[in-house]
Amino acid sequence: MKIVVLAGGLSTERAVSLVTGTSVCRALREDGHRAILVDVFLGVETLPEDPETLFDAPDGLCPHASIETAAPDLDAVRKSRPDGETRLLGPNVLELCALADIVFLGLHGQDGEDGRIQAALDILGVPYTGSGYLGSGMAMDKSLTKYMMEKAGIPTAPWRDIPSYTEADIPALAAELEVPCAVKIVNGGSSIGVALPDTREELETALRELLRYGSHVIVEKKIQGRELTVGVLGEDYLPAVEIVAKSGNFDYEAKYQTGGSEEICPAPITAEQQRQMGEYALRLHRALGLQVYSRTDFLLDERGQPWCLEVNSLPGLTPASLVPKEAAAVGLSYNQLCEKIIQLSLPIKRRG
Repeated sequence: MKIVVLAGGLSTERAVSLVTGTSVCRALREDGHRAILVDVFLGVETLPEDPETLFDAPDGLCPHASIETAAPDLDAVRKSRPDGETRLLGPNVLELCALADIVFLGLHGQDGEDGRIQAALDILGVPYTGSGYLGSGMAMDKSLTKYMMEKAGIPTAPWRDIPSYTEADIPALAAELEVPCAVKIVNGGSSIGVALPDTREELETALRELLRYGSHVIVEKKIQGRELTVGVLGEDYLPAVEIVAKSGNFDYEAKYQTGGSEEICPAPITAEQQRQMGEYALRLHRALGLQVYSRTDFLLDERGQPWCLEVNSLPGLTPASLVPKEAAAVGLSYNQLCEKIIQLSLPIKRRG
């Protein structure tokens, strides 16, 4: 098949997305597909006379991609675009997608998980992997997801929605919110835009620093526990992974740097705990209308009670990511996982 793997973009998870995209693209090419990687923001400046010949480009147009210890410099990315445009969709992105048999979404964060790309592809009538625009948009919004957890009877930490605040509001918020707590921007990912203050002074600092990402946050009661995650693939849940961060927090660096964390799969938990979290992951996946695959994060407290944190509608698919580890635990290789995602996505009817 002709496959465009969309990656990159302008979200804080740009680097993770490019590693996902290059890994997926190379796996698909190994399996005989005519796959190419297209950066959704940078696009392809010039198309050949016959654009379909691009699908046979050496190494599928894959760039060198790696994940550094810090989030990418998005201003530098903006300035690197030759046409000087700042629109999300780069030159010829939609034209190439329209030529593909399916688009594999290797995007993460605000530029891929919020449903806008999915809606554009729906209008074009181009098949793509994963969830549709509505489920994606709902899952991207942490406050809406928390409401859905409560409605579906999925245990989640007590929380407060702060839909908008300014610098002037911070002293009052820091005085009235409970600490210790977790403060999260509603549309973040890869642990960017998350703070875990223990004191009111730390909370005030956190609220000030998070304003650079946006003014809508949720504040949760901090629950101490083991960090676990459970993937959903098709109609089944996968074995849980336990994440033990070497630094104590599973932050951006711990997630993506070698040696930053230990990831144990299957997790050393009871069969009942696996069943509980697996069923909660499936319940949230279905409540939000997600499709094909997702990954739900949990904390397991000292009493063995799981608490749901959030769901990822396009979880990382680098070879070192969590969902590929879970798939491997049930006998699916990385290449087989990529192929299965395509096969599960192709039959979905996106528009009437």
